Amino acid sequence: MIAFASRHNLSGRPSVPGSKSHTIRAVLIAAMANGLSTIRSPLPSEDCLSATRAAKAFGSDVKIEKGVWTIQSSQDGLKVPDDVIDCGNSGTTYYFATAISGTLSDHVVLTGDYQIRRRPVGKLLDAMRDLGAFAVTTRKNSNAAPVISKGPMRAGTIVFGGKMSQYISGMLLASARIKGKTRIEVQKAIERPYLQMTVDWMTEHGIKIEYDEKNYSFFEVEGPQEYKTVETSIPSDWESVAFPLVAALVTDSEIVIEDLDLSGSQGDSVIVDILKEMGGDVTLDGATNSLKARGGNKLRGITIDCSDIPDALPILTVAACYAEEDTVLTGIESIRVKETDRVEVMKRELSKMGASIEDTDREMIIHGAKKLTGAKVESHDDHIVAMSLAVAGLFSEGVTEISNAACVSVSFPGFYELMNDVRAGFETE
Repeated sequence: MIAFASRHNLSGRPSVPGSKSHTIRAVLIAAMANGLSTIRSPLPSEDCLSATRAAKAFGSDVKIEKGVWTIQSSQDGLKVPDDVIDCGNSGTTYYFATAISGTLSDHVVLTGDYQIRRRPVGKLLDAMRDLGAFAVTTRKNSNAAPVISKGPMRAGTIVFGGKMSQYISGMLLASARIKGKTRIEVQKAIERPYLQMTVDWMTEHGIKIEYDEKNYSFFEVEGPQEYKTVETSIPSDWESVAFPLVAALVTDSEIVIEDLDLSGSQGDSVIVDILKEMGGDVTLDGATNSLKARGGNKLRGITIDCSDIPDALPILTVAACYAEEDTVLTGIESIRVKETDRVEVMKRELSKMGASIEDTDREMIIHGAKKLTGAKVESHDDHIVAMSLAVAGLFSEGVTEISNAACVSVSFPGFYELMNDVRAGFETE
């Protein structure tokens, strides 16, 4: 699919979908719990559906209806899958399911799409082997899926460098199923809100965890412990909020985004503070769980640490192109190994539109006050890149043509339709 974006101002009251991060955790914990779980307002995106396929592979009966998913775990506990677990494009599902598979007593094979089959997994497999599992990639000299694992893992101490929170979260989820005390040590943790989200989910569902609440330098779980069933309603996704929010600020627009999660459980909610520091007119209303964003103001460049909000980098790069001064994005190391090297991809595609961007190993510099012009750009099959480039097209001269634009369904199904409800004027073919 190709999407076309051109200059438009927004007006209306969009409601964003549920959180991908919360939905995937809910699904996989439900698969490990003993009984029937109900998940309301889940995000029915491709990534979250990948999580349901993993739950089915582990023996759960999953029923998907509009607005409600029910998951009946296997009465005999997690079972060894009788087929390969295909995680699609979902890195979170892939890393979590890989770690969980190390608690089973026979071989499990996991894979995913072509992007998953090039995303690094070696450090996670090293940790699993340190706890006694068999864990290898199927291809010689490859650090990516397909993966074969066989447990069960035994309690012990493992150490992570801290750059990939999904490795740590996956091993945390699995640790409750291991007999004895499992200690996870982390050297300079980043993406910390995601680690806290995992801790919160585990704690809420009956798992006791000792951890460094300030720096996330260690986690200890004495197992085995039993997960309680899930009865929850998934909150809205701040990762998705970012796109209409930035779109309003870089155009002459006024929108109200409703049904927000103001609990502080999602690290990407800090984008409100970042955009306000840049000069954006954003007002939060705790009484109605909404925010109002007005465009037309000039934005200014600032320095932003992206280490805890890696998925926000592409849309922040777009906001930085609209700003008048230079913006510096730091903490970018882990962002280069997501679905794509998002630093390089955003630099390449926005440069086609006239942006001036430099990058090093540690930072990305966006030179502001550069007029953008519509161009033919490529999503690289990265949902966040596609949506960010569509927003860039809303304040560029001419038409921006985004190829492989349907990939937005990975995290934000209905993105173009929802944005058109607030007059974005996107066209697709």
